Amino acid sequence: MSLPRFIKGCFVAFGIQWACLTSPALGQPASAPAVVARQVSALAWYVQGESALGTPANRNFVSNAGFVVTPDGVVVIDALGSPQLARELIAEVRRVSGKRITHVILTHYHADHIYGLQELKREGAHIIAHKGALEYLNSDTAQARLAASRIDLAPWIDAGTRLVPADEWIDGPRELVVGGIRLIIKPVGPAHTSEDLVVFLPADKVLFAGDIVFRGRIPFVGQADSRHWIEALRTVLALDALVVLPGHGPLSTSPREDMELTRDYLVHLRKTMGHAAHELEPFEDAYARADWSRFERLPLFRAANRMNAYNTYLLMEHETD
Repeated sequence: MSLPRFIKGCFVAFGIQWACLTSPALGQPASAPAVVARQVSALAWYVQGESALGTPANRNFVSNAGFVVTPDGVVVIDALGSPQLARELIAEVRRVSGKRITHVILTHYHADHIYGLQELKREGAHIIAHKGALEYLNSDTAQARLAASRIDLAPWIDAGTRLVPADEWIDGPRELVVGGIRLIIKPVGPAHTSEDLVVFLPADKVLFAGDIVFRGRIPFVGQADSRHWIEALRTVLALDALVVLPGHGPLSTSPREDMELTRDYLVHLRKTMGHAAHELEPFEDAYARADWSRFERLPLFRAANRMNAYNTYLLMEHETD
């Protein structure tokens, strides 16, 4: 089923007009989630997207972004899912800090985290990302995804939306110090993507986890390396953060419990689909037989779980070769 389209100012699907939206120039639609900065600690803030798929109605505001306020400027972590959302994030940074944005750190190059990047670049921010993203950024897949988003997420993604490369590509740990505040940038991929980074703020023991952690919803597994993803969760648990900002969902003040939920879901996928792949059991039979009761009440279970299971089945077929 294709996403509904934005046609002549209205949200239309299956021939039925559901709702009319204003354009970005005229303001956000009345039902859209607002980009509002929430304070996490003395230095850290974040904005939280919906636990939903990206649509014109929510403006693709389905991921989180964070920022750290220092005496010499602000470091932003992730860029949200459209230029308009990024403009609103910039306005929130100015509102709560009155300071310029000096750096942007990207946890990974998925669309819902990068389509606002051009606005932060326009502000003069220095962009840091893992060099593993270069393959995707320069791929036909990235261009095809952007082209589809210009249709499915119009008017928020349009002909002016572009893919923006980092100014600094890293392939190992990096410490960033701004205004005397130290941030530890740590590669943990390949996991959710090949280029996953997490950002740790030691002064406040706050971890910006990107999509290594999904809270309160089913993770998007896609083509992830789930075996290494589980190892990455063990790595970030060792950082002993007091607060974790996930890539999706509300902040966590019980990091171990919430990271273990993501880990346990991945372990369950690998166990059930791995057994089926090893026994040459057809996917449909294995999926129907599996016990999903622990996870089926989580948001996006119906939208994502079958796809997650199928991709894991294919992965485990390869791993058993």
